[in-house]
Amino acid sequence: MFTTKANAIFQDVINQYHIINTVSQPFKNKYKESDLIEHLLYRKCWIDTVQWHYEDIIRDPQIDPVAALTLKRQIDASNQDRTDMVEYIDSYFLAKYKDVTVKPNATINTESPAWGIDRLSILALKIYHMNEEATRVDATEAHRMACQKKLDILLDQRVDLSTAIDTLLSDIEKGDKYMKVYKQMKMYNDDELNPVLRSQK
Repeated sequence: MFTTKANAIFQDVINQYHIINTVSQPFKNKYKESDLIEHLLYRKCWIDTVQWHYEDIIRDPQIDPVAALTLKRQIDASNQDRTDMVEYIDSYFLAKYKDVTVKPNATINTESPAWGIDRLSILALKIYHMNEEATRVDATEAHRMACQKKLDILLDQRVDLSTAIDTLLSDIEKGDKYMKVYKQMKMYNDDELNPVLRSQK
């Protein structure tokens, strides 16, 4: 199943990040571009993992305002990278299934495969960090038990989401579903569409 590979790559990325555990560490993709989908999945989860920790840092109530603005710009750039990677992953699937004969009664899904995979990557991060809380030795027993209950739900969610993604890919491969990908029409980064940026020109 596709998600078996994806979940293993996501876990590998998260473990690799936490060896050094800093947002400023260099990135090295374990997969060559010739291993395209693995390369894209590894990069995608790395972006998500760094951004997860950006979001932790920016919530520090004592953060310096200048540092916070710099970090906000980094989060904006990371969000754009994340969206770009989703579109690259969908392009991979579009190419993979381009010769499939779509059945007359085929239907479209509410989201593309890559946006489901995006949620799976974020879910891997939730599971990793909730497990940390569920096993944190300096936390109270009540805290650990509450986090374990949340972790159990997240693990169930990963099974369900993985099944849904694999089913969608199978349906696309059989022609029962078809892909129709819309590029993200983000306006706030465009100096022609964002009125604040346009006014600075």
